[in-house]
Amino acid sequence: MNEFKFGYVALIGKPNVGKSTLLNTILGEKVSIVTEKPQTTRNKIIGIKNTSNAQIVFVDTPGMHRPKHKLGEFMVKQCHEAMELVDMIILMVEPEPPKEADLLIIEKLRKINKPVILAINKIDTIMKQQLLPLIDLYKDLFPFKEIIPISALKNDGVDRLLDRIISYLPKGEKLYPEDMLTDMTERFIVAEFLREKIIKYTEDEIPYSVAVDIEKWEESETLLRIGANIYVEREGQKIIIIGKKGEKLKKIATEARLDMERLLGIKIFLEVWVKVRKKWRQKEILLKSLGY
Repeated sequence: MNEFKFGYVALIGKPNVGKSTLLNTILGEKVSIVTEKPQTTRNKIIGIKNTSNAQIVFVDTPGMHRPKHKLGEFMVKQCHEAMELVDMIILMVEPEPPKEADLLIIEKLRKINKPVILAINKIDTIMKQQLLPLIDLYKDLFPFKEIIPISALKNDGVDRLLDRIISYLPKGEKLYPEDMLTDMTERFIVAEFLREKIIKYTEDEIPYSVAVDIEKWEESETLLRIGANIYVEREGQKIIIIGKKGEKLKKIATEARLDMERLLGIKIFLEVWVKVRKKWRQKEILLKSLGY
């Protein structure tokens, strides 16, 4: 009979390698927001996967990068903390020779005595014959326990990755209830859904200058009323998010509300306001009040 396994697993890598997509694919539910823009994830996101012989607590981390402000410093700190606290690490890379950012992460891994699996993601974007030289290249860089090619988006190789993760986890009992998907609060996930749609429909620096604060949460048997503040750093950014005659803000709020309703299984009335908080990313008090 197989022994039951339990452990914490960090998903790390540079921005936009597909960590959040992998987490959502593994869980079969959207708990971490996904966009095409880098540095979308700001907090450590916990996702809990139950199998017949294991409970795995995944920690989806912000992409490793050189911080330019207090928010960036918070994001990098979140990643370092996750690497220290988990039982094993999944390093995700794109299907190309390692860039400077990948090599810097590998250098940090040398100081951490934990099993590391390399997941080469987005293999659906390259020819199969390009894969073997890439695997050989990474084999020479670091003693990875396994190197597993995957496509998180197409759910290709993910089951094999999950199987290999379980094989390296320590023995242990379940810590979380079987029906628990994440330790993130519903308020946090709802705010993230709204931030995701803002990122989707805005360009340039705006996605990185936005924070969402859930101000109102009133629930009855048939309806959930949510009031949300969207904070930006400049008046011009506020105008862009609202759009001509409020059309862009309406589109953002509608798409976010549909995601919220799918997750929470209740009709939602969503009110959204856009407000200016100058240089909020630089101010520790503001960052703390917004959950960073």
